[in-house]
Formats: sequence, C-alpha cells, structure tokens
Amino acid sequence: MAIDTLGPMDATMRVPDRIQANLPHMSSALAKIGVLLLEDPTAPLELSITELADRAGTSAATVTRFCRRLGYPGYVQFRVSVAADAGRRQGDQAWRAGIGRAFDPDDAPPDVLRTLLHAHVRSLTATAGLIDVDQCARVARVIANCRHLDIYGTGGSASIADEVANRLYRVGVNAHSWGDVHAGLASASIQDEHTIAIGISNSGRTKETIEMLAHAKSSGAFTVAITNRSASPLGQLADVCLIASVPQEYLHPADLSAKHSQLFVLDLLYLLVVQHDYTDAVHKLASTARAVSGHRRHEPVNRTEAGSRR
Repeated sequence: MAIDTLGPMDATMRVPDRIQANLPHMSSALAKIGVLLLEDPTAPLELSITELADRAGTSAATVTRFCRRLGYPGYVQFRVSVAADAGRRQGDQAWRAGIGRAFDPDDAPPDVLRTLLHAHVRSLTATAGLIDVDQCARVARVIANCRHLDIYGTGGSASIADEVANRLYRVGVNAHSWGDVHAGLASASIQDEHTIAIGISNSGRTKETIEMLAHAKSSGAFTVAITNRSASPLGQLADVCLIASVPQEYLHPADLSAKHSQLFVLDLLYLLVVQHDYTDAVHKLASTARAVSGHRRHEPVNRTEAGSRR
C-alpha cells in the first residue's frame, strides 16, 4: 500500500516519474499505456482519450484507470499535468544547455539555497508518495526476526549502509554493512533462509552492489533493494524493492538529495523494527548510551539559570 501524498497538481513528481515508478506494478493493459507515454510523453496533448486508447490498443475506460493509478481524477487533469511538464521541460532544456547543472556560478546564495531546498524536498515528498508501507512493514518483520542482516552499498551508499547498520545493531539486530565487494561477497556466501540482505544504490545499476545482493540471494537470504528505479537491475533482482525517489535530477545523481531519500526509507524501516519489541529496544538503547556516556563532554552549567531555579 503506497501513501498517496501526490495530488495531480503537485509539482513534486512529474508524469514520466510517476509512470516509471508504477510501471512494474501495473496490469498489462495499463502498462501498454505507460510504455507508450514514456516513449511519447506529449501524446495526450494531441490525442483525445479515445485516440490514445486506440494507439495503445486498450479502451477509454482503461486510460481512465491509468490516470487514476497515477493519482489523477481523470484524463482532463492528466492532460493538464502533461502540459505543465512540457513547459517545464522546455525551460529545463534551455537551463541545462546554458550551464549543464542546477546552479549557475553567479547565483546569489539565497537562490542556491532555494534550489537546493527544492531538490531535497521534492525527493523526500516523492519518496513518501511512492513508498509501499505494507512492504516496509514486511521487511521490518524479517529484520526483527533475522539471524543476520547484511547491508551492501558502495561510494556514498556505503556511508548510508554504515549508519543504518550501527543504528540497528544498537537495538539488537545482528547488522553488518559492506562497502568492499570482496568482504561483502564473503559475507553473502554464508547467508541462508534465516538472513536478510539489503542493497542500496540510487541508480540500481552499481555492479558491485548487484553482485553482492545476487550472491546473498543465491545463498537463500531474503533480499531488498533500495533504489530510485524499481525497473533497474537491482530492483528486479530483489525480493522486495523500496523506492527512494529522486524524480528530477536538479543535482548530480550522487549528491545528497538522493542520500536523504535513502535515509528516509531506512529510517522508516528502523522505526518499524523498533516497534516489534519496543521495550527491549529502549533497554538496549539505554545500555549503549550508558556505555559511551564517559566519552561525552557534559554541558557546562549556566550559573544564571542555576540561580534562577533556586
């Protein structure tokens, strides 16, 4: 069950991104329309609902169901969004032709801030709109009851894997992160049906991550992909694919807007895992906090505040 936070007039996610994210879960009839529109995004601007149905080899009623699947009440609202996309696309093409990225060297700091904020907010909002909460709950149950958890990621995704493994370890999950493919493959080779492996890759095409996750799957592990595209090699390989969306690459794909989406999904999984045995998780967190408390500097007492409490 995905949470629908993306209304038809919400600019957070463009039509091709919605189609791409939903395509693997569509019926064959709906998928025909999706494939057609990915190849020809502006077709609805020239075709009536009946003409589009004829070109896709479906019916007008199927086109209406397709529009509703993407979050639009009907074909009219869908066409409006397609038209808005077309206008933005023309502006984006001119912008990229001039500078090749979202930022111009002469942008004022407030403009850089607004562009950056927009990119990050769009990524998080799109992820929240596409995430399958039922699948997240399923993955969390497996994590909570697993014998061993491997998390694979290279480059920037390796740091995300490290952070999540550390958090899960502190609440009692036998979690390990692997950014080195040799070490990751060694761990993957000793997995079994009581283990779970998670692969993190924005593109879903990182060779090393795919290789590690594939090896864990062949060993019997339950596998999960966290990626921007469910149709990517990593997404297709895994038993469950959770979308960390970067709908429009205002920034370089490896920049932090992608990482925030990944952390958002993983943080949700972490909280759902904690819910499985909340009392035990809190106890373990308190124990680990006490263990490192001697390595933290205490805040100095503000004498003015201390005096006012007397």
